Amino acid sequence: MAAVNPYLTFGNNCETAFNRYKAAFGGEFLTLVRFGEGAPDQCAPAEKDKIMHVALPIGKNTILMGSDSMESMGPIAAGNQFSVAIQADSEAEADHLFNSLSAGGQVHMPMGKAPWGAYFGMFADQFGIQWLINFDYAQQG
Repeated sequence: MAAVNPYLTFGNNCETAFNRYKAAFGGEFLTLVRFGEGAPDQCAPAEKDKIMHVALPIGKNTILMGSDSMESMGPIAAGNQFSVAIQADSEAEADHLFNSLSAGGQVHMPMGKAPWGAYFGMFADQFGIQWLINFDYAQQG
C-alpha cells in the first residue's frame, strides 16, 4: 500500500478551508478540480463551482485532501466530515481493499474509472467509517 491520507468533506467552504491550510502549511495544491470541470453531468448548476477534489501536501509523506459535498450526498454533520483515503499500488490491490473493507457496509460509488485519471471507489464500512480507495494510473509508470 502506497499511502494513507486524511480526506475532509465540507458543506460549501472547502476552498476557503484549503486556502487557510495552504497558508499555514505552505506549498501548492497538487490538484484542484471543481464539480463543473470533473463531473459536469453529475452536478446541479448551483454546485458547478464547488470543489470536487483538492490535494495539498503537508509534511514529507502526507497529502491532505478534501471536497465539498454534493446535495445528493446529504447534509454534512459531525462524523461524516472525515474519510480515510487509501492510495493503492495497483487496481488489484484497490479491488481487494474495497471488497474486504466494504463487506457489510454501504457502497456509495463502486470501483471504476474516475475523471481525474484514477481507479476509484467510496463506501462506508459496517462500522460507519467512510473510506476512499484510489489507484492513480499515472503511477504505473
